Amino acid sequence: MSHSTKAPVEFTAVARDTVRRFMQASEDANFAVRIRVGSPSPLDPRYEITLIERDEKSDEDVVFDEDGFEVVMDPESARILDGARIDWIETMMESGFKVENPNLAPIGSKPLEGPLADRVRQAIDQYVNPGVAQHGGHVTLVEVRDDIVYLQMGGGCQGCGMASVTLSQGIERILREQVPEIAGIQDVTNHSAGDSPYFAAAK
Repeated sequence: MSHSTKAPVEFTAVARDTVRRFMQASEDANFAVRIRVGSPSPLDPRYEITLIERDEKSDEDVVFDEDGFEVVMDPESARILDGARIDWIETMMESGFKVENPNLAPIGSKPLEGPLADRVRQAIDQYVNPGVAQHGGHVTLVEVRDDIVYLQMGGGCQGCGMASVTLSQGIERILREQVPEIAGIQDVTNHSAGDSPYFAAAK
Protein backbone atom coordinates (compact mmCIF):
# COMPACT_ATOMS: atom_id res chain seq x y z
CA MET A 1 0.00 0.00 0.00
CA SER A 2 1.61 3.25 -1.01
CA HIS A 3 0.87 6.40 0.93
CA SER A 4 1.09 9.19 -1.57
CA THR A 5 1.93 12.69 -0.41
CA LYS A 6 0.64 14.40 -3.52
CA ALA A 7 -3.02 13.62 -4.07
CA PRO A 8 -3.80 12.46 -7.63
CA VAL A 9 -7.21 14.13 -7.39
CA GLU A 10 -8.34 17.42 -5.94
CA PHE A 11 -11.60 17.86 -4.04
CA THR A 12 -13.42 21.17 -4.15
CA ALA A 13 -14.41 22.62 -0.76
CA VAL A 14 -18.04 21.65 -1.39
CA ALA A 15 -17.13 18.05 -2.28
CA ARG A 16 -14.90 17.82 0.79
CA ASP A 17 -17.65 19.12 3.08
CA THR A 18 -20.14 16.70 1.54
CA VAL A 19 -17.86 13.73 2.22
CA ARG A 20 -17.43 14.87 5.82
CA ARG A 21 -21.21 15.23 6.15
CA PHE A 22 -21.73 11.66 4.90
CA MET A 23 -19.14 10.41 7.36
CA GLN A 24 -20.68 12.27 10.29
CA ALA A 25 -24.11 10.92 9.42
CA SER A 26 -22.86 7.40 10.07
CA GLU A 27 -22.15 6.45 13.65
CA ASP A 28 -18.85 4.80 12.86
CA ALA A 29 -16.58 7.52 11.51
CA ASN A 30 -13.90 5.00 10.61
CA PHE A 31 -14.49 5.32 6.89
CA ALA A 32 -12.36 6.05 3.88
CA VAL A 33 -13.46 7.20 0.40
CA ARG A 34 -12.80 4.85 -2.49
CA ILE A 35 -12.67 6.33 -5.97
CA ARG A 36 -12.76 3.92 -8.88
CA VAL A 37 -12.95 4.36 -12.63
CA GLY A 38 -15.89 2.14 -13.59
CA SER A 39 -15.44 2.69 -17.31
CA PRO A 40 -12.64 4.71 -18.92
CA SER A 41 -14.52 5.08 -22.22
CA PRO A 42 -14.18 8.67 -23.47
CA LEU A 43 -17.73 8.34 -24.83
CA ASP A 44 -19.21 7.74 -21.42
CA PRO A 45 -16.67 7.69 -18.61
CA ARG A 46 -18.05 6.37 -15.33
CA TYR A 47 -16.66 6.91 -11.88
CA GLU A 48 -17.63 5.29 -8.61
CA ILE A 49 -17.15 7.17 -5.33
CA THR A 50 -18.07 5.10 -2.27
CA LEU A 51 -17.48 5.06 1.47
CA ILE A 52 -15.60 1.98 2.60
CA GLU A 53 -14.44 0.68 5.96
CA ARG A 54 -10.83 1.66 6.51
CA ASP A 55 -9.77 -1.97 6.61
CA GLU A 56 -11.26 -2.64 3.16
CA LYS A 57 -8.02 -1.64 1.50
CA SER A 58 -5.74 -3.88 -0.48
CA ASP A 59 -1.95 -3.90 -0.53
CA GLU A 60 -1.61 -2.29 -3.95
CA ASP A 61 -4.03 0.56 -3.26
CA VAL A 62 -2.84 4.14 -3.48
CA VAL A 63 -3.88 5.99 -0.31
CA PHE A 64 -3.73 9.69 0.44
CA ASP A 65 -5.13 12.06 3.02
CA GLU A 66 -7.61 14.69 1.95
CA ASP A 67 -7.84 17.18 4.78
CA GLY A 68 -9.68 15.09 7.32
CA PHE A 69 -10.39 11.83 5.52
CA GLU A 70 -8.53 9.12 3.67
CA VAL A 71 -8.92 8.51 -0.06
CA VAL A 72 -8.20 5.07 -1.51
CA MET A 73 -7.74 4.19 -5.20
CA ASP A 74 -6.55 1.17 -7.09
CA PRO A 75 -3.37 1.94 -9.09
CA GLU A 76 -5.14 1.96 -12.48
CA SER A 77 -7.84 4.39 -11.29
CA ALA A 78 -5.17 6.59 -9.72
CA ARG A 79 -3.34 6.69 -13.06
CA ILE A 80 -6.46 7.56 -15.09
CA LEU A 81 -7.61 10.15 -12.54
CA ASP A 82 -4.26 11.86 -12.05
CA GLY A 83 -4.97 15.60 -12.09
CA ALA A 84 -8.76 15.22 -11.90
CA ARG A 85 -11.02 17.46 -9.85
CA ILE A 86 -14.01 16.23 -7.86
CA ASP A 87 -16.92 18.55 -7.23
CA TRP A 88 -20.36 18.13 -5.67
CA ILE A 89 -23.24 19.38 -7.80
CA GLU A 90 -26.73 19.93 -6.49
CA THR A 91 -29.54 20.97 -8.82
CA MET A 92 -33.33 20.61 -8.84
CA MET A 93 -32.96 17.48 -10.94
CA GLU A 94 -30.03 15.65 -9.42
CA SER A 95 -27.21 15.77 -6.97
CA GLY A 96 -23.96 13.91 -7.00
CA PHE A 97 -20.22 14.04 -7.35
CA LYS A 98 -18.96 15.37 -10.65
CA VAL A 99 -15.52 14.32 -11.83
CA GLU A 100 -13.67 16.64 -14.18
CA ASN A 101 -10.93 14.48 -15.61
CA PRO A 102 -8.54 16.03 -18.14
CA ASN A 103 -7.26 12.56 -19.05
CA LEU A 104 -10.66 11.42 -20.33
CA ALA A 105 -11.88 14.44 -22.23
CA PRO A 106 -15.27 13.55 -23.75
CA ILE A 107 -15.36 12.83 -27.46
CA GLY A 108 -15.88 16.03 -29.41
CA SER A 109 -14.32 18.24 -26.77
CA LYS A 110 -11.05 18.66 -28.64
CA PRO A 111 -10.59 20.66 -31.84
CA LEU A 112 -10.52 18.63 -35.02
CA GLU A 113 -7.05 19.02 -36.36
CA GLY A 114 -4.24 17.06 -37.90
CA PRO A 115 -3.68 15.37 -41.26
CA LEU A 116 -5.69 12.26 -40.39
CA ALA A 117 -8.75 14.27 -39.34
CA ASP A 118 -8.45 16.37 -42.51
CA ARG A 119 -8.36 13.28 -44.73
CA VAL A 120 -11.30 11.65 -42.94
CA ARG A 121 -13.34 14.85 -43.20
CA GLN A 122 -12.51 15.09 -46.91
CA ALA A 123 -13.56 11.47 -47.49
CA ILE A 124 -16.86 12.11 -45.66
CA ASP A 125 -17.55 15.25 -47.70
CA GLN A 126 -16.63 13.69 -51.05
CA TYR A 127 -17.82 10.10 -50.76
CA VAL A 128 -20.07 9.57 -47.74
CA ASN A 129 -22.39 12.55 -47.51
CA PRO A 130 -23.43 12.61 -51.18
CA GLY A 131 -24.66 9.02 -50.67
CA VAL A 132 -26.55 9.49 -47.42
CA ALA A 133 -27.94 12.84 -48.60
CA GLN A 134 -30.31 10.89 -50.87
CA HIS A 135 -32.03 9.74 -47.68
CA GLY A 136 -31.93 13.20 -46.11
CA GLY A 137 -29.04 12.15 -43.89
CA HIS A 138 -25.79 13.77 -42.97
CA VAL A 139 -22.64 12.43 -41.33
CA THR A 140 -20.37 14.66 -39.27
CA LEU A 141 -16.88 13.87 -38.07
CA VAL A 142 -16.82 14.44 -34.30
CA GLU A 143 -13.27 13.46 -33.45
CA VAL A 144 -10.33 11.31 -34.45
CA ARG A 145 -8.59 9.92 -31.37
CA ASP A 146 -5.96 7.17 -31.25
CA ASP A 147 -6.73 6.49 -34.94
CA ILE A 148 -10.39 5.79 -34.09
CA VAL A 149 -12.89 7.86 -36.05
CA TYR A 150 -15.97 9.07 -34.13
CA LEU A 151 -18.92 9.97 -36.33
CA GLN A 152 -22.31 11.48 -35.66
CA MET A 153 -25.32 10.96 -37.92
CA GLY A 154 -28.00 13.56 -38.37
CA GLY A 155 -31.11 14.10 -40.47
CA GLY A 156 -32.57 10.99 -42.00
CA CYS A 157 -29.89 8.71 -40.57
CA GLN A 158 -30.53 9.52 -36.96
CA GLY A 159 -33.11 7.41 -35.20
CA CYS A 160 -33.23 5.10 -38.18
CA GLY A 161 -32.86 1.38 -37.59
CA MET A 162 -30.77 1.23 -40.75
CA ALA A 163 -28.17 3.60 -39.30
CA SER A 164 -25.94 0.92 -37.84
CA VAL A 165 -26.17 -1.15 -41.02
CA THR A 166 -25.39 1.89 -43.14
CA LEU A 167 -22.40 2.69 -40.94
CA SER A 168 -21.00 -0.81 -40.82
CA GLN A 169 -21.37 -1.48 -44.52
CA GLY A 170 -21.25 1.69 -46.54
CA ILE A 171 -19.54 4.40 -44.55
CA GLU A 172 -16.97 2.17 -42.92
CA ARG A 173 -16.04 0.58 -46.24
CA ILE A 174 -15.61 3.96 -47.92
CA LEU A 175 -13.54 5.43 -45.09
CA ARG A 176 -11.28 2.40 -44.81
CA GLU A 177 -10.66 2.54 -48.56
CA GLN A 178 -9.91 6.25 -48.51
CA VAL A 179 -7.99 6.39 -45.21
CA PRO A 180 -6.59 2.89 -44.67
CA GLU A 181 -4.64 3.74 -41.50
CA ILE A 182 -7.70 4.33 -39.31
CA ALA A 183 -8.04 1.70 -36.59
CA GLY A 184 -11.80 1.76 -36.19
CA ILE A 185 -15.02 3.72 -36.56
CA GLN A 186 -17.51 4.52 -33.80
CA ASP A 187 -20.98 5.94 -34.23
CA VAL A 188 -21.56 8.36 -31.34
CA THR A 189 -25.09 9.29 -32.32
CA ASN A 190 -27.65 8.50 -29.66
CA HIS A 191 -30.25 6.98 -31.99
CA SER A 192 -32.94 6.85 -29.35
CA ALA A 193 -32.95 10.59 -28.65
CA GLY A 194 -34.82 12.71 -31.10
CA ASP A 195 -33.87 16.31 -30.45
CA SER A 196 -30.29 16.27 -29.43
CA PRO A 197 -28.83 13.02 -30.62
CA TYR A 198 -25.34 13.61 -29.36
CA PHE A 199 -23.93 11.95 -26.24
CA ALA A 200 -22.67 14.86 -24.20
CA ALA A 201 -20.41 12.97 -21.85
CA ALA A 202 -20.68 15.36 -18.94
CA LYS A 203 -20.75 12.70 -16.25
